[in-house]
Amino acid sequence: MGRSRAGSPRELRASCCRCEADIICFAATDGKLLSSDVTHYVIPDWKVVQDYLEILEFPELKGIIFMQTACQAVQHQRGRRQYNKLRNLLKDARHDCILFANEFQQCCYLPRERGESMEKWQTRSIYNAAVWYYHHCQDRMPIVMVTEDEEAVQQYGSETEGVFVISFKNYLDNFWPDLKAAHELCDSILQSRRERENESQESHGKEYPEHLPLEVLEAGIKSGRYIQGILNVNKHRAQIEAFVRLQGASSKDSDLVSDILIHGMKARNRSIHGDVVVVELLPKNEWKGRTVALCENDCDDKASGESPSEPMPTGRVVGILQKNWRDYVVTFPSKEEVQSQGKTAQKILVTPWDYRIPKIRISTQQAEALQDFRVVVRIDSWESTSVYPNGHFVRVLGRIGDLEGEIATILVENSISVIPFSEAQMCEMPVNTPENPWKVSREEEQKRKDLRKSHLVFSIDPKGCEDVDDTLSIRTLNNGNLELGVHIADVTHFVAPNSYIDIEARTRATTYYLADRRYDMLPSVLSADLCSLLGGVDRYAVSIMWELDKTSYEIKEVWYGRTIIRSAYKLSYEAAQELLDGNFSVVDDIPEFKDLDEKSKQAKLEELVWAIGKLTDIARHVRAKRDGCGALELEGVEVRVQLDDKKNIHDLIPKQPLEVHETVAECMILANHWVAKKIWESFPHQALLRQHPPPHQEFFSELRECAKAKGFFIDTRSNKTLADSLDNANDPHDPIVNRLLRSMATQAMSNALYFSTGSCAQEEFHHYGLALDKYTHFTSPIRRYSDIVVHRLLMAAISKDKKMEIKGNLFSNKDLEELCRHINNRNRAAQHSQKQSTELFQCMYFKDKDPATEERCISDGVIYSIRTNGVLVFIPRFGIKGAAYLKNKDGLVISSGPDSRSAWKPGSLQRFQNKITSTTTDGESVTFHLFDHVTVRISVQASRCHSDTIRLEIISNKPYKIPNTELIHQSSPLLKSELVKEVTKSMEEAQLAQEVKVNIIQEEYQEYCQTKGRSLYTLLEEIRDLALLDVSNNYGI
Repeated sequence: MGRSRAGSPRELRASCCRCEADIICFAATDGKLLSSDVTHYVIPDWKVVQDYLEILEFPELKGIIFMQTACQAVQHQRGRRQYNKLRNLLKDARHDCILFANEFQQCCYLPRERGESMEKWQTRSIYNAAVWYYHHCQDRMPIVMVTEDEEAVQQYGSETEGVFVISFKNYLDNFWPDLKAAHELCDSILQSRRERENESQESHGKEYPEHLPLEVLEAGIKSGRYIQGILNVNKHRAQIEAFVRLQGASSKDSDLVSDILIHGMKARNRSIHGDVVVVELLPKNEWKGRTVALCENDCDDKASGESPSEPMPTGRVVGILQKNWRDYVVTFPSKEEVQSQGKTAQKILVTPWDYRIPKIRISTQQAEALQDFRVVVRIDSWESTSVYPNGHFVRVLGRIGDLEGEIATILVENSISVIPFSEAQMCEMPVNTPENPWKVSREEEQKRKDLRKSHLVFSIDPKGCEDVDDTLSIRTLNNGNLELGVHIADVTHFVAPNSYIDIEARTRATTYYLADRRYDMLPSVLSADLCSLLGGVDRYAVSIMWELDKTSYEIKEVWYGRTIIRSAYKLSYEAAQELLDGNFSVVDDIPEFKDLDEKSKQAKLEELVWAIGKLTDIARHVRAKRDGCGALELEGVEVRVQLDDKKNIHDLIPKQPLEVHETVAECMILANHWVAKKIWESFPHQALLRQHPPPHQEFFSELRECAKAKGFFIDTRSNKTLADSLDNANDPHDPIVNRLLRSMATQAMSNALYFSTGSCAQEEFHHYGLALDKYTHFTSPIRRYSDIVVHRLLMAAISKDKKMEIKGNLFSNKDLEELCRHINNRNRAAQHSQKQSTELFQCMYFKDKDPATEERCISDGVIYSIRTNGVLVFIPRFGIKGAAYLKNKDGLVISSGPDSRSAWKPGSLQRFQNKITSTTTDGESVTFHLFDHVTVRISVQASRCHSDTIRLEIISNKPYKIPNTELIHQSSPLLKSELVKEVTKSMEEAQLAQEVKVNIIQEEYQEYCQTKGRSLYTLLEEIRDLALLDVSNNYGI
């Protein structure tokens, strides 16, 4: 091999520019091609991929070839999360990079030599593959291998002409001198590594025990000596309490029925919330109980003096099987704290936004400049010699307290990526413009059953809903029987398997709903247009139609298939209910009736009223059957939505559900159930279903005790007995009691999860909440990727029945199991982000109000749980649940004067099963019982480093008496839109007033939101879910 003519990096860059040639970049993976306009290809060594992956993610860096050897090193040494980031990067059409399987290429594979270290062999293999690749491209495209191995730079740097080996820092300096963000990130990573290396050389004392080797851990799990599980830190006592939930073989083989308590940071042994850990149980005499006292989130290492509950299995972490580290949002210390560490201090302890994550030490000289901002960091390591983990700075999100910065924080903390759809993805979308309107193709007309003239199809949705993914039909057949139809938007017609938009939808997995915006799973041309089953337009659908006995409504036959529909009416829930109740004056508000003559109007009205009435009759019958099997109706918030002319939410009013809500819900549940049966029969080992396991009985103990306090007995032996007990637990004087009991039942439930039928025994398929043996999600493919998978399975099942070839490869059981894990994870993220954004707006709403003078900060509350030092209170007006302390930090207890007003005095608390008594030293006493109504003051507890929280203070032990001036405001719960609008307006005004020039804030804010600000109609999908009463969605089960 000849010696390279390009010695220095500058010469190398010039050489790359000279050698650019019109060669075809035929290296491809998953259909991806490298760009043809690059001057060179880049091949990162394994260490570069591990340490600098976030820089390699920069879209400016093009022509990157990841070697299989480097990818496997990431998988084995950095864990699943980092490996999945790499896999997603390779799949993403927006990034110009490919995977080359060098170890499966005969000319590239190199066996490891005797005595050769794994690291040296990996670098040698990657270099050898780089040389082969250069020759494979006919020596016409220079290859730059970037490595952190100085010996490799010396050894290979001049060995092959056209293949250049340099350090990654050198590469950035010479090829990308103006890519400032990459240089800052690189410096941060290098500084963190240097600090880590210096620390390991200087430090001799160990803060934590070493983790046991992997083979010891695996053998110990197999023998039963150790237990495997996921670490779950208690955010209210993050320094003291964590629990390990059993996982895998440990959960089946162990006699343990509860989680394992990990008490204190030493026992946690450097594991972080979410890690898969291996635990050794302590002797029983060392077991501790979980603390039952209320506490502030920001508690220190010191434990509360309150007595803990009964001792539970307690253990210590002896090893970590999988680190699930992610991006963390942190806050830098305040100016005073930085100064106390000295001006030259480079090691800074930053505080994560998530209480469950320990402080992280990073190296930076920007601490003072960044102290008013939310910042993203990543953890690099946590050595046994270090009290805290080491990490590095990644990027700035926004100013603390700024609405966009706080929303961005919620997104990062839930690993939600909200970048706009790419050009490549949008190019796959159909066109529907006034100049080029979309229409049904002749080919599809021949393939599909055409229902446009034969069926009365209509939708029932919230007012103003524009993304209609389901419609209904009912008609009488010639033989006198009935035909019920559920017609769902045919999203899979427009989203081809493994297309760019399909891969993006799979990655997102769901549409994310926040308090003031949403982030769609699919582009709006589908979700709000061509896949929306709007009235009076032709649309493709996937339909299920049942033939029902005319009197008993028993199902005689079922038909599944692709159809063409034209919805005749787009009804609101309210209009449909009025028609059902016989109030026909609502006809004037239904657009489809406006231009009809009186005779036609009367005929069509009779047809529609008959259809709604018959659907409701059928739904009652179907619901009664499920009720007989123990279907649950749990506590949820039903809402009525009013929109203004600009499609913004004008009102969002919690209310009692209408019967038509349940009518639509039952039809959707019926469709989901029958599709589940169909796809399981056709593909018993690779169907995507949804299971809801029965809850553990011990989780119901608080529910039983609370009900007992009101004289009710809750039988939790089965879903049927639980449903009946909840129906009977009604206090005629206080409807809130039943609402709270149902809410407690919800809290006791396990989460419903998607699963692959090949990974689960059939007896575990059951859906506890809906009382069905098989269930799936089929009815919302616009906003759930699970439904897209189910649609494809159903189409494949139909093809199988017709002995036709199955188009497209279905997921294998293993791949489907992995996909289900991903979708379940994204669903949890969606739920958490929705809850956190709602809490953000609640806090912003109350933050600028003076609790002492503002009337709306005083409200009625209901006690629903008793703790050793306080109570948990529910405030119906705002839908807020929170803690109210009866003993403050100074040791004073609450007392009640002659006017029932509360005051703090010296004294003590005595807790009983269903009540708590506060007694002052001068003999006054006040007792709070479960379900007592009390008057509560609402304020906000501000925090620099974490999210603000609502603080509740009991100011009277009597129910709140509403003043006449406030009667209108307090009589109905606060509208969510009212709260959001007020907060958004005040934040906009604050931003206009604050003319601060800050260069750190990035321009990426605009890209964060697909739908934001006042486009509140976008909450409709979420609201529709609530209205459908599908417990599997509404309550996370």
